[in-house]
Amino acid sequence: MHVQIVLFDGFDPLDVIAPYEVLYAGGVASGGAVSVELVSAEGAREVVSGTGGLALRATAALDAERPGCVLVPGASGRIGEPGEVPEEDEGSGEAERDEFIPVLLGRTLTTELPALLKTAMARPDVTVATVCGGSLVLAMAGLLEGRHATSHHLGLDLLDATGVHVVNARVVDDGDLVTGSSVTSGLDLGLYLLEREVGPRVAHAVEELFAHERRGVVWRARGPVPAPF
Repeated sequence: MHVQIVLFDGFDPLDVIAPYEVLYAGGVASGGAVSVELVSAEGAREVVSGTGGLALRATAALDAERPGCVLVPGASGRIGEPGEVPEEDEGSGEAERDEFIPVLLGRTLTTELPALLKTAMARPDVTVATVCGGSLVLAMAGLLEGRHATSHHLGLDLLDATGVHVVNARVVDDGDLVTGSSVTSGLDLGLYLLEREVGPRVAHAVEELFAHERRGVVWRARGPVPAPF
């Protein structure tokens, strides 16, 4: 399985690094059955995150037709409405509104990323995965209507408003769409992808290596619908 992790301006570094390390270690443990790279819609470039100017380098353009997995992170920045002026900026001129997470996520819609993700989601040999606000990128692009997905708890209302069947779970498996909830869920999502695509023995070995125990049950649309408590 080849995994392309997408970088965009303002991405959250932990959303990227957590699954990258898990999947890379899975590749080592499986003798090369998993490979992972950082990509962007624009091609090879240095991409600045939303956390203190930290940058990572995309080594290639996102190939939406390559079999495997495309993983979309969320953004990091200020939490709030784009028009809101933080107290520390009052009296110092116009606020730097681009630091707000909704703006950073919304800006992806002006790039080639939505079209590339639409192509990837249309292919039966591609699994699209997201961490945290990455699912909001897909939802705002109109790509998740009628699907089961999760996101950071602050973004669940937006998912619901775009026609998504919201599931408040750590990881949600909807077939060729696998979504993780909050920032650290990237660890759990990466381990689950290893278990699903390579096997539980490799996933367990990586889990032991990182001394991280996955949280919660991976939600899937299987079994009876539970009665209300």
